Amino acid sequence: TALNEHSSRSHCILSLSLVQQPVDSAMGPAAGFGHELGGVLHIVDLAGSERTKASQAEGLQLKEAGCINRSLSALADVLYALGEAGGAPHVPYRNSKLTYLLQDALGGPGCKTLLLAQVSPEPADVHESYTTLSFAAR
Repeated sequence: TALNEHSSRSHCILSLSLVQQPVDSAMGPAAGFGHELGGVLHIVDLAGSERTKASQAEGLQLKEAGCINRSLSALADVLYALGEAGGAPHVPYRNSKLTYLLQDALGGPGCKTLLLAQVSPEPADVHESYTTLSFAAR
C-alpha cells in the first residue's frame, strides 16, 4: 500500500503447546508418578489497521484491508466484553477466526495476555500511532 510497501497484509499466529511429563530417571517416563503439566503459548503478529483513503488501497488490497479491520474490530469487541465490570453475559469469540483461535488465551482459565504495540515516532504517522495506542489501551 502507499503507507507500507513491505506489508504482508495478514495476521500471523504461532502456537506452541508445551507439556511437562514427570520422569523416573532409571525407567523413562514415570508411570503413575505425579501428573502432566501443560500450557499453550500464542505469539501473534497482528496486521496494522490502515485507513484505506490514506493507504490508497484498491482491488484485492482494499478487500484485505477490510477483512483485517473487521478482525481487529472483533478483537476489540472481545477485549471490551472481557473487561466489563461483572463480566459480560456473552463474549463474541466467534465473530472472527482470529478471536476464535485465541479464545483460550484471551479469556480462558489461568490465561495471561501481553500486548506490545509498535508506534512510529514520525510526525506524519501521528494518527496511526494514536489509533494503535488507543487499541492497546483496551
